[in-house]
Amino acid sequence: MVSNTIYSNSSSSLAASHGSLARHVFGIFLTAVLTFFVVDSVGAAETVNINTADISTLAAELVGVGPQLARRIVEFRERYGDFETVEALKDVQGIGEALLARNVDKIALQ
Repeated sequence: MVSNTIYSNSSSSLAASHGSLARHVFGIFLTAVLTFFVVDSVGAAETVNINTADISTLAAELVGVGPQLARRIVEFRERYGDFETVEALKDVQGIGEALLARNVDKIALQ
């Protein structure tokens, strides 16, 4: 009778372990699926018109551009006029080849 009790406790512990494992596997699967959709929607973001966008839009939409750099872009545009090419952004202090390359697909001129 004692051995049945030990076996019974072992098997219920094993069943609980399998249930916990199943929940973890499902959680990982669900996380992977949701991550795919979030990354897909981020990748499909709209372009940003650098000739009309305000500071907060530039900072929010462009990778590596914070409020300070976004302010420089807007101030440069106000002082010298609209950007005629995407490459003209390199004339703004703090924008180089690498930053431009990360954002070239997100930048529009009109």
